Amino acid sequence: MILAADIGNTNITLGVFKDDSLVFISRLATQRHRTAEQYAIELNAIFQLEGIDRNFEGAVISSVVPELTRVFKDAIKKVTGCDSLIVAAGIKNGLKIATDNPKEVGADLVAGAVGALSQYELPCIVMDLGTATKLLLIDEKGVFCGCTIAPGIGISLDALAARTSQLPTIELSAPAHVIGTNTIECIRSGTVFGNAAMLDGMADRIEKELGKPIKTLVATGGLAKDIVACCTKNIIYNKDLVLQGLLAIYKKNR
Repeated sequence: MILAADIGNTNITLGVFKDDSLVFISRLATQRHRTAEQYAIELNAIFQLEGIDRNFEGAVISSVVPELTRVFKDAIKKVTGCDSLIVAAGIKNGLKIATDNPKEVGADLVAGAVGALSQYELPCIVMDLGTATKLLLIDEKGVFCGCTIAPGIGISLDALAARTSQLPTIELSAPAHVIGTNTIECIRSGTVFGNAAMLDGMADRIEKELGKPIKTLVATGGLAKDIVACCTKNIIYNKDLVLQGLLAIYKKNR
């Protein structure tokens, strides 16, 4: 079995692969002050709870939280005995990166792009809706051309509630109508339909700038499912895209 871990700013997503099939997914809260021992205890408890044995062949980590990368690698070592492969500059990933500074491209973006590259028709736009909303372009030759980054839905809602006196914190879901008739429905409309319209509109702008038809739109991330359902474009929802990319990277470096 292979353990894949994607360390994001909000959550750490864990995936266990057996014979290339994803058999288990779990999430931990990203807490920068925690020690390797604390994360090891949580990992061990999760595996025991779900009946996952610890006979792992290897592990792979993508991280956008540098202060936790070594901590989580040590935690995995304590629980599984495996030295994790860290997605970083210099490892094989099969992806050509044509940005100004390829080393600054986030490991999560690399993993998502590799996951898309191995499964979908190109050119492809990958939409990752997490703490930040990121749209990345892979052209017809499999080159990572660049991306756009916007504030994520969750932090936008948090900021709206924190910086206004009368607007509440809400649970995110699509309202029945675009024009809301109460405060909560108004916020839901602006958030869900507004972000859906942004994805549709940004896809059009990226396609126009590329000068060629985009063959595949694929979305991933914790908040993607509800937003994609309200888009006008045909967008594939793949919640496991980053984990699939991590497995592909692991196999290239095995």
